[in-house]
Amino acid sequence: MEEEARRLLEEGISKKLLSPGKGQLSTFPDGTKVVFHYRTSLCDGTVLDDSKSMGCCSKPMELILGKKFKLAVWERVLVTMRQGEMADFTCDTKHTALYPLVSQSLRNISVGKDPLEGQRHCCGIAQIHSHHSLGHKDLDQLQATPQPLIFTIHLLEVLPPGSFQLDVWAMTDEEKLAFVPHIHEEGNALFKQGRIKEATEKYYNGIACLKNLQMKEQPGDEAWIKLDHMITPLLLNYCQCQLLQGQYYEVIEHCSSLTFKYEDNVKAYYKRAKAHAAVWNETEARADFGKVLELDPSLGPSVAKELRAMEDRIRSKEKEEKGRYKGLFNYDTRPPTATTG
Repeated sequence: MEEEARRLLEEGISKKLLSPGKGQLSTFPDGTKVVFHYRTSLCDGTVLDDSKSMGCCSKPMELILGKKFKLAVWERVLVTMRQGEMADFTCDTKHTALYPLVSQSLRNISVGKDPLEGQRHCCGIAQIHSHHSLGHKDLDQLQATPQPLIFTIHLLEVLPPGSFQLDVWAMTDEEKLAFVPHIHEEGNALFKQGRIKEATEKYYNGIACLKNLQMKEQPGDEAWIKLDHMITPLLLNYCQCQLLQGQYYEVIEHCSSLTFKYEDNVKAYYKRAKAHAAVWNETEARADFGKVLELDPSLGPSVAKELRAMEDRIRSKEKEEKGRYKGLFNYDTRPPTATTG
């Protein structure tokens, strides 16, 4: 342990044991999953982040070792810890320069946002040397004046490679590509069971997986188009789930993106037509149903049924509104009755 502490000091990291762990120290081969809580503080004691109080879930952090996590120092210190151990690690500025970007991503995740929001058009190093705001005053200050940080780590669990299912973000490109058909089938099975919310999540994860791969390709190239053709059925299934959950405007948005690229996609027009009908966009719904019939006349009976349902809803709404406003303009024109004082 003393030898390890000496090596850490040489690297600009000081370790202070707060609570010892149990058992033997793991060998931490690449692919090991570590689950831990963390608190990040300035050297004056100001707390920047605490995983136990971030967002509504307060979930611990999970890392797959060897996957080149942006903040390399976390991997470095975790491999010195036993399961259950808690320790403070004071790290020199050379180890903490990228923390503002990592913190921004983790804060986004904690409130359900895209972890890359705000980082789309700028690589990490470029952002560090720019005046780009991270959306948090404390992180902007830290980005402008990098300084040593104290990471309080509580190592909860160490899972050896192969003992758990990889999260999508931790997969290689090859693993992601092989994973998508599997997650697609899982989504279909859940949909058939009526577990719509769970099916929606499966389809969303499959889309995110492929979008991540597609971002690495040039739009319009063969590889990009191949991935887009894989995304399309997943996106249509996702839209079907969103239709059933009343997310009509999201369906309109996604189906519009599909019809823009694939003008002969009957399913996209059909789902968009149903979404338009649900939000009283009668003109747009009729136009989309017309396009459906043009592309696939065999869907005539289904389209006719949807149009009748839409017309019935419109008549019912008009009747309801007519009754609601009927009495507003029925003035009593009789002269007032004389009263005795």
